[in-house]
Amino acid sequence: MQIQTLISPGRTLCGIEGGSKKRALELLANAIAQDVPGIDADDLFRRLIGRERLGSTGIGHGIAIPHCRVENCSGTIGALITLVDPIDFDAIDSQPVDILFAMLVPEDAHDEHLQTLAALAGALNNADYRQRLRNADSDAALYQAAITP
Repeated sequence: MQIQTLISPGRTLCGIEGGSKKRALELLANAIAQDVPGIDADDLFRRLIGRERLGSTGIGHGIAIPHCRVENCSGTIGALITLVDPIDFDAIDSQPVDILFAMLVPEDAHDEHLQTLAALAGALNNADYRQRLRNADSDAALYQAAITP
């Protein structure tokens, strides 16, 4: 999986003030809606919150991969943000989250969704990769760190 097929510079935000899980999801929804025509920020936010109610998308090591299905989406869309201060995300290891990588998939994508989610989780399980993301000091540096294998 090529990360650059999922994110764009416009959907990569470094050093954001998150404050709470809900606020971080709202920031992700807004970043995606501003960069992708046809995506409504409020609808996306509701979908992300709905998915979190099923169980936390915090996968450990300070990482969360909020994800949901959306209409008006022809392929998988991602967004990446890092937070200034880690937030409680009910992660499986109980550690606060400071890296969030959102993933949206079309309503009818089933196998693709699971394969992309697994590949993304695998990349984010790499300690060196996580550290490069955390070391980024600008949106552009974060985007470069994210797309560099």
